[in-house]
Amino acid sequence: MSKALYTAVGTASGRDGRGVTTDGKLDVKLSPPAELGGAGAGTNPEQLFAVGYAACFASAMQLVGKKQNLDVTDVAVTAEVGLVPNGAGGFGLEVTLRVELPDEISAEAGHALLEATHQVCPYSNATRGNIPVNLVVE
Repeated sequence: MSKALYTAVGTASGRDGRGVTTDGKLDVKLSPPAELGGAGAGTNPEQLFAVGYAACFASAMQLVGKKQNLDVTDVAVTAEVGLVPNGAGGFGLEVTLRVELPDEISAEAGHALLEATHQVCPYSNATRGNIPVNLVVE
């Protein structure tokens, strides 16, 4: 196992409680969404995962875009994270990443950029083979 370049540490008390990081930079109220019978008064793990994946993918795209001589400074990534039954009494996730690219990047170059980014992004590498991830150029 490689030495980690950075390790985030967080603690949560469940879907209906609090989630905090050891450095105190994140401290959120957690609650199940109304769609799952919760009060929806706080955030939920799927929302946190969506924001994390979108941010990570956008940053990875900056790295890949630079290598491909593409200006992706104004890129916007939206992650949709769905909680789905897994058919065995539990649950799984599914993700759609919607990427808005600058107009000067062709559709072909955009798709190639997304595929290359999907190979670099740590979230993509962590989820590959575990959950379906759909890449969409907007």
